[in-house]
Amino acid sequence: MNIILRWLLDLLLRFVRSLDPWLLLALLALMVIGLATQYSASNESVRLVTTQGVYFCVGLVALWVASRVPAHILKQFAPVAYAASMVPLVLVLFIGRGKYGNHWINLGFFNFQPSELAKLTLPMMLAWTLDRQRLPLRLRGLPVALLIIALPVGLVILQHDLGTAALVLASGIFVLFLAGLSWWWFASAAIAAVGGFSLAMFAPIRWFWFLRPYQQDRILTFRNPENDPMGAGWNIIQSKIAIGGGGLTGKGWGEGTQSHLNYLPEHTTDFIFSVLSEDFGWIGVTVVLALYLFVVGRCLWIAAESRDGYARLLAGTLGMSLFVYVLVNAGMISGLLPVVGVPMPLLSYGGTAPVTLLLGFGVVMALRGRRQVHR
Repeated sequence: MNIILRWLLDLLLRFVRSLDPWLLLALLALMVIGLATQYSASNESVRLVTTQGVYFCVGLVALWVASRVPAHILKQFAPVAYAASMVPLVLVLFIGRGKYGNHWINLGFFNFQPSELAKLTLPMMLAWTLDRQRLPLRLRGLPVALLIIALPVGLVILQHDLGTAALVLASGIFVLFLAGLSWWWFASAAIAAVGGFSLAMFAPIRWFWFLRPYQQDRILTFRNPENDPMGAGWNIIQSKIAIGGGGLTGKGWGEGTQSHLNYLPEHTTDFIFSVLSEDFGWIGVTVVLALYLFVVGRCLWIAAESRDGYARLLAGTLGMSLFVYVLVNAGMISGLLPVVGVPMPLLSYGGTAPVTLLLGFGVVMALRGRRQVHR
């Protein structure tokens, strides 16, 4: 018995040796909260929670493997990873499936979503490219960077998944920001974003002829969900009811009515944060948001401590990207942003998303473990 315990202890020590313990603990806490919320949202479905737990375990293995890879190997592997991730992005256009477009490739035992992988490989490739240039980034280096960003973003747009395309775009923009691109470019992008938001709020819907009908409905619903409370506005109205119903301390784990009585749609995926709000209230929401902010801050700290340009760009980008994922989902379920089908990281049910996300944090830990590596 003692031999078995020693073997298990040695195995555990080997597992955590290359990991950042604080980052790992925060991620584990989010996963535990995610499983608990999934159990409540799914009406105590053990099968769903077990499946999600398996995905988390696969993701943790991927995290550990990535954390053991030397930083210089990760850097050299970036172009190969980027090129390889473009292949399924093309294939999904022909053999993919999905509710509103071709988003997943059915592998028989698993639905693989290629766009999730692009959220990781794009910043890897862009950081590799910019690290080979003299920073801060100059105008002459911008066309190549924009081309690297445009390829995966364009392929995701062809899948009619504008929400994920925006997140992939954000991961590229963060690399440009950390590379020192002039503030004028970001100010121009901010002005354009404000203009686009104004159009979404006030322009006639016929101006959005290039969008699919369900995407136009999302814009109309975002403007005023009460115009169609039993149709397109149902999701966001029920989500707000769930959030408000939680109050300060929540109704209790498994006691929320909106998900259990099937008023809240997509309650295990896109609107899982609404379930958490109803069950655990403002206190639960604050704890989860604090964990997210800690993870983001830890990634930025690792980036700041690094002496390698590639590590700074990549670790900082992956941390800031998580912040955007949380911001978009929280804004979506509270009616502050249009519903775009973006899951809440490590809370929403899914396979490719949590595995890829944990893989990305494994990369961050690898960069942290070798933060004194130079080019």
